[in-house]
Amino acid sequence: MHIILVEDDVQLGEAIRRALERLAYTISWFRNGNEALLALRDHDADLVLLDLGLPGKDGLDVLTEARRLRVATPVIVMSARDAVDSRISVLDAGADDYLVKPFHLDELAARIRSLARRVRGVAVNRLEAGALSLDLGTFEVTWHGQRVDLTRREFALLQTLMERAGRIVRRESLETSLYGPDNVVSTSALEVLVHSLRRKLSHGAIQTVRGFGYMLPREPQ
Repeated sequence: MHIILVEDDVQLGEAIRRALERLAYTISWFRNGNEALLALRDHDADLVLLDLGLPGKDGLDVLTEARRLRVATPVIVMSARDAVDSRISVLDAGADDYLVKPFHLDELAARIRSLARRVRGVAVNRLEAGALSLDLGTFEVTWHGQRVDLTRREFALLQTLMERAGRIVRRESLETSLYGPDNVVSTSALEVLVHSLRRKLSHGAIQTVRGFGYMLPREPQ
């Protein structure tokens, strides 16, 4: 999952970035409202974590403008503004969730998982495709009942493919999700990651669709 983080507090932003990267998320971090609005318009993100008290443009204005521009990316607002009126105005402006500061990073991660489930239209943290199972809460992957140890990026790649099992996932989309839109990666980086996953699962677990990307079958072999 590629997450846009909008937070001007350097210490808090760094803590959130480190915590979420350890959970296999790719983070693009912006520190003012103008940058945030450009990122929301131009980046293909899966979710946004948005502070309200931002330099340049207030977070509520960012959210309102983004929704006016038909940006549908799910948004979790993080703010010290805990008044009921503030929460109501933010939710009515198009936020999907509201988290009052200070908060525990584990709660933030749980809310991200909850929102991701709603977007996918599922009720649990577990993804399954045939004999392959992935738990987003415990980060446990099993293949034919046997636990498989994966690196952070291997887990993120497998999660993305399992969420779209039976469909082709374009190479560009995978690279953005895994490395972020602004990072330059070698042309072989994704192939190496796919090869490593196949070695730990099986060669037939991930199919290459030449000229497009990769696909995980609904019943991987």
